[in-house]
Amino acid sequence: MLKAAVIGVGSMGRNHARVYREMEGVELVGIGDQNAQTAAKVGASFVVPYYTDYLKLIDECKPDLVSLAVPTSLHFKIGCELIERGVHVLIEKPIASTVEEAEKLIELARQKGVTLAVGHIERFNPAVMELRRRVREGMAGRIYKIHTQRLSPYPPRIQDAGVVLDLASHDIDLMRYLMERPVLRLYAETLQTIHSGREDMFNGIMRFQGGAIGILDVNWITPTKIRRLTITGARGMFTCDLLSQELFFYENENAPSQWDTLSILRGVSEGNVLGIRIARHEPLAAELADFVGAVERGISPTVTGYDGLETLRIALDFMRSGEVSEIINEEKVAL
Repeated sequence: MLKAAVIGVGSMGRNHARVYREMEGVELVGIGDQNAQTAAKVGASFVVPYYTDYLKLIDECKPDLVSLAVPTSLHFKIGCELIERGVHVLIEKPIASTVEEAEKLIELARQKGVTLAVGHIERFNPAVMELRRRVREGMAGRIYKIHTQRLSPYPPRIQDAGVVLDLASHDIDLMRYLMERPVLRLYAETLQTIHSGREDMFNGIMRFQGGAIGILDVNWITPTKIRRLTITGARGMFTCDLLSQELFFYENENAPSQWDTLSILRGVSEGNVLGIRIARHEPLAAELADFVGAVERGISPTVTGYDGLETLRIALDFMRSGEVSEIINEEKVAL
C-alpha cells in the first residue's frame, strides 16, 4: 500500500486527492494548502489530516508520493524539498518557472533516485491516445499540419502565469507527443486584454523537422470552453474534441491506397467520414495510475521531467517571440 498526499488542493489538487482516495493499492494520508480554510474543508471531505505547513505534512504523514498542485512559482522550492526527502513527486504543469529550475529538479531527482512526473494530462485523454496510435500507423499518411484550439473565459485563480504557460503548454506538449519530431523554429503573437500584466491571448506557429506546421490558437477571452485538435495529412484529416473525447477521420478520396513518402499529393476531395470508437475514461485517473505504476515498478512515467523541461523551453521561447516580434530558431529543441 503506497501512501499518497496532495500539496495544493485548489480545483485541480482536490481532484488529485479524490482519485488517490478511490485508487486501489494507494492510501491518501494527508493534504496540504496554505489557505487554512481550504485545507480544513478538503481534509474534512476526505477524512484525512490537513496541514498549512507542507513540511509538517511530510514529516508526520510520511507519504511515498505527492501530487504538487501549487502555483507555478512554488514548484521549484517545494519540489526540491520533496525530492531531497526521497518523496516521489508529480508536479502539475508547467514543471517550473524557468528552464534552469526545471533542469535542477530533474538532476536532483536523478541523484536521489526519485520518480519525477509532470502533469500534462492531455496525453492521457483516451481520444488523444487513440489518435496517436492511428497517426503512428499511417492512417493520415504524411502529416502536413497540426492545429489546436484551447479557448476559455478568464480564470481569476491564475495569478502567476499567462495563457502561454498555463494553457498553451498543454498543446505544445500534445504536438510534441503526436508529431515525435524536433521543432525547428517558432513565432508568436500575444495580446494583453483582461490581465494587464500577462498575456491572455496567444497565436503561435512552429515548424517541425520533416516540414509539418503546428498552429496554436489559445486565449482566456472566449466566453465558452473549446478544446479542439485537427491533424491534416495526405490521406485525410483527424478532428478531435478533447472535452467530449470524440475522434473523427475525414478521408481524402484522391489519396493513393498505399502511401509512398516520396509520392506527390495530386489532389484532395471529400471521401468517407469515420467516427472512431473511443473507450472513454477519466484522464486524471489514468495519469495518476501511470505515476503510481512508475513508482511501484521503478520505471519512467509517461511524462518525464525531461518532457516537462522541453515543453517549458518551447513555451518560454514562444513568450520571448511574442515580446520581441521575432522568429526563434529551435535547433536545440529535441523530442
